[in-house]
Amino acid sequence: MELAELIADVQGMTVIAVAIILSAGALGTALGFAIMGGKFLESIARQPELAAMLQGRMFLLAGLLDAISMIGVGLSLFFIFANPFVGAIEAAAGA
Repeated sequence: MELAELIADVQGMTVIAVAIILSAGALGTALGFAIMGGKFLESIARQPELAAMLQGRMFLLAGLLDAISMIGVGLSLFFIFANPFVGAIEAAAGA
């Protein structure tokens, strides 16, 4: 197998891995927001006097949920633009 074919295979597998990372992050964030929003509305319906405190905590958790998906986006961009696996293949082929 030639070096160009190996690099193309690694890049193709990297694209699939990036798609899995992004889709899992999006799905997890969507489910997290849905569950959190439902529980927030349930707790407000039970004890309306705690609405302000619960709303602040809900927004804090919403920020943390978004941070998790943004970490996935950052890792995906790293793998797309600075793929460490391609460098390893080129180093092994040069040795």
